[in-house]
Amino acid sequence: MSLLQPKMILIDLDGTLVDSVPDLTYCVDAMMARLGRPARGEAAVRTWVGNGIERLVRRALIGRLDGEPDETDYQRAYPIFLELYAENTFNRSGLYPGVREGLEFMRDAGYPLGCVTNKAARFTEPLLQHLGIYDFFGIVISGDTLPRKKPDPLPLIHAAGHFGVKPEASLMIGDSVSDVNAARAAGFKVICTTYGYNHGVDIRESDPDAVIDSFVELRELLAS
Repeated sequence: MSLLQPKMILIDLDGTLVDSVPDLTYCVDAMMARLGRPARGEAAVRTWVGNGIERLVRRALIGRLDGEPDETDYQRAYPIFLELYAENTFNRSGLYPGVREGLEFMRDAGYPLGCVTNKAARFTEPLLQHLGIYDFFGIVISGDTLPRKKPDPLPLIHAAGHFGVKPEASLMIGDSVSDVNAARAAGFKVICTTYGYNHGVDIRESDPDAVIDSFVELRELLAS
């Protein structure tokens, strides 16, 4: 494909920059243990993440992607998970290979960068700080920053406004159909990672503008 020449780039967090599943799995399994229930394990959690912590807790309780738990169970489980995750936001999580190099390339090429995630701000900012990448971003929009979150286009439109860039001159980098849908609704171009959290479905089926196995490949896709 021809080189993309955006005037601003927004990047998703979980499944795009950071593999947060090890910490999320620890918290799911510790929550289940407190509830007197069996552990779910990393393979299952890996297919459940990507729609926020509330959905993850609901999926863990019923042991599958779709459906709803008993609401009393959920109201008991959710605060337990939040308490655990506050203590385990970044103990086992790390940047995917190539991410730091990709961020440095984009920064050095002069692209304004923003991070747009559905993770709550109280978890997002400590994670970015701990991983040493917070300062790459001119804006960080978390799941509770605005009234609506991805796949709604609002966070992307808000970030474009922050940088004074038109949506059609903007790029989203993400890992899931939620990122693709938000980008399309906002009028952004979108690049997706192959390694992220998309419920076991090949992200190519969502037809992003480009697909990458590593952030290092951005050198070939973006005009520097």
